[in-house]
Amino acid sequence: MPKRAKKNEEAVDGETGNGTAPAKKEKKGKEPEAPILYEDPPDKMTSKDGRAANMKITSWNVDGLRAWVKKNGLDCAEKALPSNITEMPEYPHKYWAGSEEKEGYSGVAMLCKTEPLNVTYGIGKVEHDKEGRVITAEFPSFFLVTAYVPNASRGLVRLDYRKTWDVDFRAYLSGLDQRKPLVLCGDLNVAHQEIDLKNPKGNRKNAGFTPEEREGFTQLLEAGFTDSFRELYPEQANAYTFWTYMMNSRGKNVGWRLDYFVLSAALLPGLCDSKIRNTAMGSDHCPITLLLAV
Repeated sequence: MPKRAKKNEEAVDGETGNGTAPAKKEKKGKEPEAPILYEDPPDKMTSKDGRAANMKITSWNVDGLRAWVKKNGLDCAEKALPSNITEMPEYPHKYWAGSEEKEGYSGVAMLCKTEPLNVTYGIGKVEHDKEGRVITAEFPSFFLVTAYVPNASRGLVRLDYRKTWDVDFRAYLSGLDQRKPLVLCGDLNVAHQEIDLKNPKGNRKNAGFTPEEREGFTQLLEAGFTDSFRELYPEQANAYTFWTYMMNSRGKNVGWRLDYFVLSAALLPGLCDSKIRNTAMGSDHCPITLLLAV
């Protein structure tokens, strides 16, 4: 279950926390458009090849785990987490990663009911791993990778770093995929296509929707991986996983799809469903859930 600290960038127009330009004001007298909402359909529990789902994985960027629980701080280190998170007996196997340099800046966690064969942290490159953005758990038939991909930030000041990350992360995932198939989940900080955000035209130069970030995700897919939601729902619009806290964006469904389950090709026959739980509150992101037959 990925988690990360509160966004460093504050939204300015009710579209995204990635640093957008101010929205144009509506002309006086114009009636506001009714929001077009997304309703998560009933879960599909059977794969295309007829198998029943026997694996359920949920990912949620909870926007600062300690703040999410107690509203009194932003800490990623395990020792700083409240006991009602670290104990959680229903998930006996828990793994945490956080930024080494900025407490509360970034981090991920993985809570498992089944003990993995092996767990590793990072992708093997110090410049990335110091921010605590990746945990990989190996299970008998697949790897589970949870990630919080770096934001290109307001003014795209980290875009060059993000491009380097995309190359290195793709190489890491491809290396894993050569050993056994994988599930990648988390906040990947990109809306891949225009259908994946409410206002594509006004966000082409903003973090999360630049041509460079979108191309990075395209190259990941071309390396043999699949966006599970688009595999099942290729034309589904208005399905988002992130809404800035400003301007009643969630109520108006002015959002972005930034959270994903990405699968190796070998796992696609067992794909049952990829869900967006947009009615779950508690963060500026909502949970997503993968139902898989393995």
